[in-house]
Amino acid sequence: METRAPQLDLGNAAILAVACLAITLWSMSCGGAGSTEVVPAPSAGFSLSSTTLNFADQGIGSTSTPQSVTLTNIGNAALTLSSVQVTGSNVGDFTLTNHCGSSLAASAQCALAVTFAPSAAGTRTASVVFTDNAAGSPQSLNMTGTGTGPGVRLSATPLTFGSQLVGTSSPAQTVTLTNNGNSALGINSLVVTGANPGDFPERSTCGSSVAAGASCSISVTFTPAAAGSRSATLVVTDNSGNVAGSTQNVGLTGSGTASSVSLSATALTFASLAVATTSAAQAVALTNTGNASLSIPSITVTGTNTSDFSQTNTCGNSVAANSSCTISVTFTPAATGARTAAVSISDNAAGSPQTVSLSGTGTAPAVSLSPTSLSFGSQAVATGSTAQTVTLTNSGNATLSITSLVPTGANASDFAETADTCGSSVAAGGNCTIEVTFTPSASGQRTATLSITDNTSGSPQTVSLSGTGSHDVILSWAASGTSGVVGYNVYRGTTSGGRVRRR
Repeated sequence: METRAPQLDLGNAAILAVACLAITLWSMSCGGAGSTEVVPAPSAGFSLSSTTLNFADQGIGSTSTPQSVTLTNIGNAALTLSSVQVTGSNVGDFTLTNHCGSSLAASAQCALAVTFAPSAAGTRTASVVFTDNAAGSPQSLNMTGTGTGPGVRLSATPLTFGSQLVGTSSPAQTVTLTNNGNSALGINSLVVTGANPGDFPERSTCGSSVAAGASCSISVTFTPAAAGSRSATLVVTDNSGNVAGSTQNVGLTGSGTASSVSLSATALTFASLAVATTSAAQAVALTNTGNASLSIPSITVTGTNTSDFSQTNTCGNSVAANSSCTISVTFTPAATGARTAAVSISDNAAGSPQTVSLSGTGTAPAVSLSPTSLSFGSQAVATGSTAQTVTLTNSGNATLSITSLVPTGANASDFAETADTCGSSVAAGGNCTIEVTFTPSASGQRTATLSITDNTSGSPQTVSLSGTGSHDVILSWAASGTSGVVGYNVYRGTTSGGRVRRR
């Protein structure tokens, strides 16, 4: 036994020597004076005071008391937080308040607070996820809670109606209200308030309550009372989240548009014009000064003497905002005197129909003859009578135009219009004379008519002409002397007068 002991020491010493050599090669201490200790590399550490937050049952739409978690850097180097985010199924139901910043010194602490506001009934879950430079990143804080009571979810807010013509109604827009709670939702009121509440009438199917999980609809239309921006708010007052007097708001906006009519003239006056003749056109410019299209169902002439005025236009069925069209009117009087009517413009602008008054005076010549008949008595055949005179007076208020003035009828050639002062026209209120002679071409009664063709409604005007043609006759004869020659006395006379003149 004594012999082996040194050998064991020697063996142990050799093993120790080899071990020391290996340790030396790895720069580790083998004991003795001058040796160096191994120091671990610095690193951050991550520790949460709790990795789970459980919230008590919470009324839908209401907010819980905050729950806090403490984050500690258990390492010996700064903890860098590159992100802290809430993720998971019901992110919107949990709100995180983070006081940690972007880094945390070694051994330092910071606080995080979370509140729970369930948006629907039932179990609600989410997580806070930390991304950092500590081992095991990312780390998670799991959160859970239960929503209770009635709740409200609106399918749309706000409602935007765009542009709408003043006084007209838009198609309805609908908001669906859903009770996403687990008890009946009581609805206390549903009203439209704000700047222009009357512009947004509403109808609903909600009644005074909505069962858990059920829905109702609220329909809103836009009927602007004036042009420009219009707004209001749909307010639903209920008991959602077990909070009496809870309100849900839906913003309502739209823009009223309107057409507006401006006329370059509201009255057209035509100069006096002969009956049945047509004036030159007068024009009225119609301008849509509004910010919406002007609809024009009709443009018509109305009033006392509608047939005396005629209109044409370039307006069509509509006129765009800030655009113009033209209405042209002519005057054709059907009778003398004052004539009136109006152009009536039916449109969708305020003050419709718009009107343009029309006036004019119809004028016409009028003929009077004095006398209206001429009687020439007896006149020897083929001899001309003394002229007789007819006076023609234009008693009208327009110039009388004379186209022709000739004898007509059975014995027209026996009468001649030998002179006149009428010419081709006679001014209103003027007169002229016409001279007629009688030269019978045969014996007996001779008749004709002086025909005056003019521009009056009674044309032609006529003057009756009459006279009697006569011949010379032998009244007696007798024998004279002893020579046997028969002699005779010739007396010239007329059959019409009974008087005998001897020759």
